[in-house]
Order: sequence, then structure tokens, then C-alpha cells
Amino acid sequence: APAQLVPGRGAFLVNERTVVWLPRDPGAGESARYFADLVRRTHRGWLTAIAGSPGRTQRPAIVFDLERAPSGASPESYEIRVTPRRVVVSAGDRRGLFYGGVTLWQLCTAGMGAPATGAQSARRSTLPALHIPALHIIDAPRFRWRGLMLDSARHFQSPEFVMRYIDWMALHKLNVLGWHLTDDQGWRLEVKKYPRLTEVGAWRVPAGRAAARDIDPATGRPRLYGGYYSQDEVRRIVSFAASRNVTIVPEIEMPGHASAAIVAYPQLGVMSDPPPAVPSDWGVFTNLFNVEESTFAFLEDVLAEVMELFPGQFIHVGGDEAVKDQWKASARVHERMRELGVASEDALQGYFTHRMGEYLRAHGRRLVGWDEILKGGVPPDAAVMSWRGVQGAIAAAAAGHDAVLSPDPTLYLDSRQGRSPSEPPGRGTVETLADVYHFDPLPGPLAGDQAHVLGLQANLWTEHVRTEERAAYMTWPRAAALAEVGWSPPGRLDWSDFTLRLPAEFRRLKSLGVHYSDDVFAPPRSVGPHDRHMSQDLKTCTAKLVLSLEDDAPIEGARAVFLIDIMNPCWKIRSRCCRSRRRPTTTR
Repeated sequence: APAQLVPGRGAFLVNERTVVWLPRDPGAGESARYFADLVRRTHRGWLTAIAGSPGRTQRPAIVFDLERAPSGASPESYEIRVTPRRVVVSAGDRRGLFYGGVTLWQLCTAGMGAPATGAQSARRSTLPALHIPALHIIDAPRFRWRGLMLDSARHFQSPEFVMRYIDWMALHKLNVLGWHLTDDQGWRLEVKKYPRLTEVGAWRVPAGRAAARDIDPATGRPRLYGGYYSQDEVRRIVSFAASRNVTIVPEIEMPGHASAAIVAYPQLGVMSDPPPAVPSDWGVFTNLFNVEESTFAFLEDVLAEVMELFPGQFIHVGGDEAVKDQWKASARVHERMRELGVASEDALQGYFTHRMGEYLRAHGRRLVGWDEILKGGVPPDAAVMSWRGVQGAIAAAAAGHDAVLSPDPTLYLDSRQGRSPSEPPGRGTVETLADVYHFDPLPGPLAGDQAHVLGLQANLWTEHVRTEERAAYMTWPRAAALAEVGWSPPGRLDWSDFTLRLPAEFRRLKSLGVHYSDDVFAPPRSVGPHDRHMSQDLKTCTAKLVLSLEDDAPIEGARAVFLIDIMNPCWKIRSRCCRSRRRPTTTR
């Protein structure tokens, strides 16, 4: 929902005569072309795009205008004016112009019908008439970090899917992709200086029963599962993300979640008997990097190549779930602790984090890590991602550190979305669309430290998400709820209004080929033959509730009583026994 929206009179008609006028600035012009391309993708029709000014032309015009922004304005802010004769999208930065185009596309698609089939779109040569209501929008984001995290370490996704995922993010004004590239179960980033990280660390036996389903006849053993991103592929993905105003924050886990790296290079580990293969199951493993100077040199080499590939400000170093058992049991680690003047294993992780943070800062970057890094001390300019509830963000902000809220379970997208038997497997918890929408990114204790709250991020861990189709399903539409919470001011958040807009959201997703969850519209449970009462609270106004009364031995005079909340403005009763529609008689 935009920050400010004032309705006007009439509507602007978009048809094959409409011209999109592009700013002469190349970057801003791309934002306008993206809008025209979105209309083509979702309506199977073409808009004419021309660089320059519309002047006095009488043709219906959509004008993208890059102008000087007010001092202090967000670079993502924009303004839209719609009259029956013209649409003007203006912003002081190409990012704002981009998001203005996204909002304009959403207005174009708010009332569109079902997407055209392949045969229909092939026959259609002109743009169907679209009506944009006259209005004036002034809009800007509430938070500057509106993110999703994609775990490519547990299960690998193709570069093409990662780019589609980024495109879907951009259409919801999400602007940060956290990319989880390393973990115990896989190392997915090519590092030129250390080729075994992907030659060995990117491959494992499939998890669970999948291993027995794909046996290599040549060896009689399960085929290895995996994959990695070459540096050329990463550059292509990063460039595509930049065109969608999405910054990628790569995550290289340390000192824990390091099994794949240690299998590839055993000298990086603590134990003399390193793990023999990349683990195929899930959980928290005890394998940590050691704290030798050679290991720090290895990590700095890796980060140097990471920084060359990813130009964003932040580099994520993990820091979570670093079980210290191996450090505690190692005489050599204790010797190093004495050399470094470190009193405890928690303080040793603090030293580890500080050292990586100093290296990143020397190269103009900032470290971000999961909230466990607070325990051992945090580099001065480090940011904290709070996943164990919101307490980590509260503690970080109170200490003067920036924070991103990413709490488990509410913003963990591998949680199941509903209790329907058809829901795919996931974490044991159920986190619905409504749960995400009602998440408060500024709870009371953070109210005084708002300047340190960068924003929020939902995480798609993929232990239970084996396919790209399921990754999309687990993300959407919950990411749409996250996007609205991260963008809109609190006073504009309205769950009922959001649900009324969901059918249009689903039509957009379908037209773009996104496999999304419609659990919010899931049919109610069936009523057993001996049930005397059944209560069904419809989740949205657009859900359909079909009721049929059956009994093998009807009792004369028996009644079925329906109690309906007549205060809900969006219900309608259709009787199957007749063609008329009428409001039922009610008593209160």
C-alpha cells in the first residue's frame, strides 16, 4: 500500500495507441522500458517506447521523468500522477523511477482477468484496453533493507532460477537478496585459488531416501548431488540483480557450518581425523575452522574473491551455531588462545569475527553476521541479523550496531504455510501468510533505536526444499506480505485490505509463471456424518465455502442453522435451489 494515495476522477486508458516516454538518462530509461516489458509479459501486448518529451502530443502518454529530489528524500521514493489524459511517474533517482514503474504496472494489473494461454497470446496482436484510475501517489519505503535469503548450499538452484527469483523480488520492491552459498552440506561458489572447494565441497550423496533412488550402475553407489556457481555465472547474476535494484549479500559461513570446506581442505579443521565426505543429512555439526594463521589467510583469500564478485556494502560471515566442542578439546587451539591473549572459546569466536571484520573494513566493506556474534564482541561497524527472535536486534541497537530483523519462526519460509494435508514438508511450525503480515519489525524496545534498524528479511532455508518449484511455492505469497510490511508505513497496513488485493496478486504471479501457494484460499474441512456443529472462519473474502447437507435417514423437521457475521462487508450468499440472490434473515 502506498504511503499516500489520493483518488481522482476518471481513468487513464492504456491501449495500443499509448506511448511510453523515456528519460534521456540511460539508467532511468531502463526503468521505463522495464515497465513496458512487464505489460508485455502479463498482458501479451506491446507499448511503444520513445526517448524524449511528449510535448503537446494528443496521443495518450505515460511519462517517466527523472527530476531533482527534495533534500533528504529516499532514493527509492517516487510520485505518480494519473489523469484521464496522461500518466507521469517522477523520481529523483532511477531506483525510485523503477519502483514507480512497478506500482504503475500493479495498477494496470489490479483488475486483469485470467492470464492468456499460449494459444491465446499467440493470436493476440494488440494490447487489451487497461484502465488506470485517476490518482496521485507519493510513496517511499519504510525500511532500506527489505530482503529475502535463498539457501543454495543445502539444495542447489540453477542460475536461471536465481535470476527469476530476483525478478519476482523486484516486482514486490524487495531490494536485498541474502545468498547462502556455503554450509556443511555444500560449497557453491567457485574460488579460483582453491578449486577443491567446488571440486569436492560442492558434491554429496543425496539426503534421506533419495540416495537409494538414483544408483550409478557403473559404481553401484548413489550418484553425487550438487553443483556450484562459476564466477562468470555469479557476475551475470549480480549484473541482473543490479538492473532490478536488488543488492546481493553473499554469505560465507565461519567459523562453523564449515564441513564442506574442511572435507575439501582438511588442514582447515581442528581434528586430526576430518569428516570423510560432505555431510548429506541436516543438523548442527561440530566441525569448526581452526585458528591458525594459514586458515585466516585462506579465509581472507576467499573474501578477496567474494568482494571482487559482489560490489555491495555488506558481506555476511554467518557466525551462528558454532558449537565449541572441538575447540575446547584441542590442545593446539588452547595454545593459540594463549598466544592471542583470549580467555574463552566465546572470546575466541569474537576474535575471529573481529579479524574478519577488520579485513572487510580495510577494503571498504562491512561485516554482517547472525546474532550469536554478539556474545564474543562485535566489530564497531558490524551489523547483526537477529534470528533467535528479536532480542538480538534489541541488544545490537542498544549497543550502537545496525540490525536486521529475521526471526525464527515467523520469517522462516521453510515453515509450512498451513495445516492442509497437501502442504509440502517443512519445519514443524506453521507460519501463515497472516503471521508474516502481522509481524512487527519495530517492537516496543526498539522504538528508541529506530535509526539502527536497517529492516527485515525472510529466510528460505532449503533442507526440506529440494526443487525450484517448491522454493517458489514456499516463498510466495508470504514474501508479498513481507514486502508490504517492509515498505508501507504502519498506518497503511491493513490485513483485510491486503486479502482483497490477493486475487490480483495471484493473477500476476500466475501470468509470470510463479508456482505460488494458495493455502490462504484452502477449502474448509469436510463435515462428518455425525457432526452436529461445524465452525469455519473464512480466511479471506474471496474464499468460497460450498456447503452440502447429506444424511442417509433424514429426520422430518430437522434444520441446518447458519450463523453469518453480517458486519463483514464482503460476503454474498448464493442458494443452489434457486437463481435469486438475497440476504438471509438474521437475528442478533
